[in-house]
Amino acid sequence: MAFTELNSVEHYIVNKLTGVNLNSSILGEPKVPYGFEWIYKSTEQLNRGVNEVMVEIELREALIRINPEIAEKPERADEVIYKLRAILISVNQTGLVRANEEFSKWLTGDKTMPFGENNRHVPVSLIDFDSTSNRNTYIVTNQYRIHHRETKIPDIVLLINGIPVVVGEAKTPIRPSVSWLDGAYEIHDIYENAVPQLFVPNVFSFATEGKDLYFGAVGTPLEFWAPWRMEDSDSDLVRKLGLSEVGKELSHLLHPKRLLDILQNFCLFTNNSKKKRIKVVCRYQQYEGANKIIERVKDGQIKKGLIWHFQGSGKSLLMVFAAQKLRKLKELKSPTVIILVDRTDLDTQIAGTFNAADIANVQTTDNIRELHDLLEKDTRKIIITMIHKFREAYPNMNLRDNIIVMVDEAHRTQEGDLGKMMRLALPNAFLFGLTGTPVNKAEKNTFWAFGAPEDRGGYMSRYTFQESIRDKATLPMHFEPRLVDVHVDKETIDKLFKDLKEESALSDEEADALSKKAAKMSAFLKSPARVNLIVGDIAKHFLEKVAPNGFKAMIVTPDRYACVQYKAELDKHFPPSASAVVISTTANDDYDFKQHWAVDKSGQEKIVEKFNDKDSELKFLIVTAKLLTGFDSPILQTIYLDKSLKDHTLLQAICRTNRLYPNKTFGCIVDYFGVFDDVGEALQFDEESVSKVISHLNELKDKLPEAVYACLNHFLGVDRSIHGFEGLEAAQNAINDDKKKDAFAADFTYLTKLWEALSPDKVIDPFESDYKWLSQVYESVKPAINDIGKLLWFTLGAQTTKLIHENIHVKGIDILDEFILDGDVIDEIANRRDPRKIKELERKLIERFKKDPGNPKFKKLSVRLEDLKDKAEQGLISSIDFVKELCKLATETLRAEKEESLEEYSPKSALTELFLELKTEQTPAVVARIVDDIDTIVRVVRFPGWQTTAAGEREVQKSLRKSLLKYQLHKDQALFDRAYAYIKEYY
Repeated sequence: MAFTELNSVEHYIVNKLTGVNLNSSILGEPKVPYGFEWIYKSTEQLNRGVNEVMVEIELREALIRINPEIAEKPERADEVIYKLRAILISVNQTGLVRANEEFSKWLTGDKTMPFGENNRHVPVSLIDFDSTSNRNTYIVTNQYRIHHRETKIPDIVLLINGIPVVVGEAKTPIRPSVSWLDGAYEIHDIYENAVPQLFVPNVFSFATEGKDLYFGAVGTPLEFWAPWRMEDSDSDLVRKLGLSEVGKELSHLLHPKRLLDILQNFCLFTNNSKKKRIKVVCRYQQYEGANKIIERVKDGQIKKGLIWHFQGSGKSLLMVFAAQKLRKLKELKSPTVIILVDRTDLDTQIAGTFNAADIANVQTTDNIRELHDLLEKDTRKIIITMIHKFREAYPNMNLRDNIIVMVDEAHRTQEGDLGKMMRLALPNAFLFGLTGTPVNKAEKNTFWAFGAPEDRGGYMSRYTFQESIRDKATLPMHFEPRLVDVHVDKETIDKLFKDLKEESALSDEEADALSKKAAKMSAFLKSPARVNLIVGDIAKHFLEKVAPNGFKAMIVTPDRYACVQYKAELDKHFPPSASAVVISTTANDDYDFKQHWAVDKSGQEKIVEKFNDKDSELKFLIVTAKLLTGFDSPILQTIYLDKSLKDHTLLQAICRTNRLYPNKTFGCIVDYFGVFDDVGEALQFDEESVSKVISHLNELKDKLPEAVYACLNHFLGVDRSIHGFEGLEAAQNAINDDKKKDAFAADFTYLTKLWEALSPDKVIDPFESDYKWLSQVYESVKPAINDIGKLLWFTLGAQTTKLIHENIHVKGIDILDEFILDGDVIDEIANRRDPRKIKELERKLIERFKKDPGNPKFKKLSVRLEDLKDKAEQGLISSIDFVKELCKLATETLRAEKEESLEEYSPKSALTELFLELKTEQTPAVVARIVDDIDTIVRVVRFPGWQTTAAGEREVQKSLRKSLLKYQLHKDQALFDRAYAYIKEYY
């Protein structure tokens, strides 16, 4: 028996969770129904209709079992179910995320009903979260048929008390191009739209092909789905073992206790930068880190811990999850949680994260007195404050031992006098330090302040740069040295900065003072000739490498006055609205300087909001100290660096570029100062992993020739000098099966990433014609949207589509469409049809002539069809003539069917169906692409009555000509006329 999606992945998931082997005819006795174990039930055993999201019999029994007030009057369960049904129905009006948020309140026990004495409202529990409870039922089922707008059948559904809380999709493990992405796409783009009611109670969904496991909340774009790993599985070798490792991760993630923990404590609803409501589910490093804090507090023995999670991997959310769970734990007796930061920008970011997530009882402090009042009055809330507000704190201000302090960026000033004052004021508090940069082992104070001797290596939890890249939590970073003749002498820098403390503590004003001390340095850095040269290079680099991808940039200058100087010079290359200076001013500044450049907190927020808007004209932020830390802007891809930064400050600054963003594959640091002339000196950390934080573009240049040749090796013997369809046909025939195409796709994907990173460097020039040829072949063989394995191609290929098709670095390739949108995509969006029904309708269509065998029109068409087939098989007709005749025959067939008013069939085009009926193994692959493209034209551009308008006919003709241009067939008038006649007749 072959390995299939069903028997090797879907059945494996069921077996791993429940112990039931669906590949065996002997299923064994069912398990005990209650307890912390999943049991398997087939869909037939669930006793539900295809239109029912929940198994209401199970839910009703659970409501009675868990809620004493409902047990007194069981009919009250029906009132609850009625309200839950109303939320399911509301999804069409409110949207999936809003409906999911409302249902989550019921799932977590936050909703009440008037079931108490004298109609007093009491909480209603759908699930018992007691860790010792056995009052919940946990059921795993497969092939869960559900009908809303249409019928869909998800592979795996997990139900707690009859409520579907997890949906899983399994894909085949034996096709290289098929990945978890295909399953995630099916859930996110198809199921959530076709049957949204199923996802209203959803905690999260998962997808796997038996090699990787990824999960995501409702509405989460595929690029933000995350893996689930276990703490001790950081070996890449272990990850390659396939089903066994996925099985461990599934069992860990979906263990009932962990699933309930995630539901109750690790899901957030918040607003994104566009004020759109989104759902966030923890990543595994956030779950592990937060729970280590919670366990240490509950145990009470070790009072501190140091957490290093790399920049951009979600420390702010980790603190939100930890604070939220700490506040909910009854045994902690309403603790006070203090989130401690030491910079105003960080204070704003973290407060914004808490507030956007609607966390209860959060309070920020505006001044020292307010913080002291909160502590003296024994306030039991989540308090966000800054370290300097402990300046006037006195010893033993609050002696409670259920105060938990989480210190953000713990490597900075927490080991100084302010940190000691905070410890004296709260002598019994728990202290947890969180940092996004590794702590240098030489910094003994940081480990003394937060590192517990019991923790290996001094860290309670560690999530490295390599792990964040591997898990796609952050992006790799590339650095590029530019204009070496403007770099600063390293010995001069060391001499000028030798008497300074770590620069992360410098304010804008202190940076200015530093420049005054180093007058010679300042004169060199801000000389007009140097600034003009650098800004000119920035403009060129931005227009060639950043703007075409839709990204934005930040310029880091030596001081505040340099910011103004850079702004004036940049305005010569871009409109003034394209850049904004973000600096602070002081009372000692000139009046004019303050008038022009002062930016208050509100003004800065508006600038940042505008910068984060992809459609705004603001493309550059010009800074010297602000926004280098605590600034989260995924659209920021490139930092132009002309300032000496070191250690923590440097690492934090460059990590502004590593956030995930659509089509963004790396962050870029362009170095004008010479900071990275010696990477080891620039990033002075003991951890080996930091040496790999950034990649020099020279390393990528060395890899380019090998990547090009790897792609060309797929086409050995193909004459690349032949143009038109003959050359394309030869190339496609060289990769004429799925295995060969998938291998080429993988190699070309790697090449596009290199090309995108290097372009327009002259190093790519020798390979330009090869890359152009490869990219055209790639476009021509990319599978249709309804083909299996599409997402390996579409997801990875789209990262460089714009570069390839807009001729950024490949001259002449702009003759291609930017993106070939298959007709089936439009059908799927418009109709949400069931793939199983499509196949059935296709079979009916192929048998069209058999429906009326006595009709002379169809008999004549059948004879012509057979004749065309014979000619093709005998090689008596060319590929293009075959397409011409097929178009003509399809047109006449459709006309005949309309006249005879035969039974309607699928909107899938007749031309494609006729081709499928006629094709043989010898039919050239390029013919299929031409046929498919001709069919596609109609669905992309048509509108009702287009045939009767000049504009409609012009648009369809233009699109058809453009499609034929791809195969160099746009001058074949006979082919054009017949294809157009077919299109006009069919629609």
